[in-house]
Amino acid sequence: MEKNEIKPANGKLGILTPGIGAVSTTFMAGVIASQKGLGSPIGSISMMGRIRLGKRTENKKPLVKDFVPLASLDNLVFGGWDIRPANAYKAAKKAGVLDLKLLKKIKTELKQIKPMKAVFDSKYVKNLKGDYIKKEESKFDYAKALMADIKSFKEENSCDRLVMVWCGSTEVYIQESEVHQSIEKFEEGLKNNDPSISPSMIYTYAAIKSGVPYVNGAPNLSCDIPAIVELAKQENVPIAGKDFKTGQTLMKTILAPGFKTRLLGIDGWFSTNILGNRDGEVLDDAASFKTKEVSKLSVLDSIFETDEYPELYKDLYHKVRINYYPPKGDDKESWDNIDIFGWLGYKMQVKVNFLCKDSILAAPVVLDLALFIDLAQRAGMKGIQEWLSFYLKSPQTKDGLEPIHDVFKQKIKMENTLRHIMGEELITHLGLDYYEEEE
Repeated sequence: MEKNEIKPANGKLGILTPGIGAVSTTFMAGVIASQKGLGSPIGSISMMGRIRLGKRTENKKPLVKDFVPLASLDNLVFGGWDIRPANAYKAAKKAGVLDLKLLKKIKTELKQIKPMKAVFDSKYVKNLKGDYIKKEESKFDYAKALMADIKSFKEENSCDRLVMVWCGSTEVYIQESEVHQSIEKFEEGLKNNDPSISPSMIYTYAAIKSGVPYVNGAPNLSCDIPAIVELAKQENVPIAGKDFKTGQTLMKTILAPGFKTRLLGIDGWFSTNILGNRDGEVLDDAASFKTKEVSKLSVLDSIFETDEYPELYKDLYHKVRINYYPPKGDDKESWDNIDIFGWLGYKMQVKVNFLCKDSILAAPVVLDLALFIDLAQRAGMKGIQEWLSFYLKSPQTKDGLEPIHDVFKQKIKMENTLRHIMGEELITHLGLDYYEEEE
């Protein structure tokens, strides 16, 4: 196969995150700790994963970072925006995810990461109040202010390239409307302060207009509207979304394919969560929860293919609950009760109690998405990057194309994409050739 022409990962890569809270500071602190030998980037496929090349008998399994030309951890620079002025060290301390002894060892580096004033409107995130925010006349002016921030950050930090990964809060549920249908209508909406254009959409627009690849880590409607998809193609910028696949949904995309593969039926799947971080506070608002709920509920229907297997899944009852419980902090706890049935319709149950740290699970996802979306741009890829679905709850696809939610199929898709751009043979796992050779 012919290898893609990939520009080298020379110079510094700036990673900009709207939102400098639990997720982003855990990510930044983890990278810095890894650079200093204080920890390992566990969970990061880009740093610790291996990829098989050629036949199984060849035993070629290089590290992903040795196979594709990724930016080095030593060349990463961090920045972003937040509704509060606290630097990354103070924000990480407040988040309470990482041990204070570790944070003190990287205090100098974290204190240098200071947020820029955010574009924020409490109408879109009702349970948060921000005092470190920009003041402009129109949403178009906000976009221009963000573009100026992006330009200044790149120059001041001597970055060769930038990427943007949304690590901010979940916004209220917004349905796609006329203003989202084309670049012209969207820009007109920015100038007219259209209420269907949220702050996250403004960040998305500013990033793409600045030639910066964009990843949506929340369930917000943003880079998945037609106007932004059109703009990304026009500006030759890769985009991916949406919603980091971390706790309970990660478990669903691991367990559900197993049930489906064995053709076990499902009567119901009840999911509930308690968490106490800023995300939990935001999702305590019904309008923001609606956005998250839509993202979470879409997973099972796709995996189980309910229309094709009606006798097994047509009556599946799927319920999701998220409850704000401050004492938990970032230590989210989720419970799943799964009512399954097997041979002759006999009933069984599976119960899962997952005690996790959302930000610990999200940090390697942010790193991988940032490095891979940068790779995509250097490889000349633009528009929707469906091969990054592995990391996302509600994967963005071409209009009319059903997303793949099965985490194992997503992994195969991602690895084959890496093989493709490097000119290596794709792996189908057929394996018949091993046995035909013996004849």
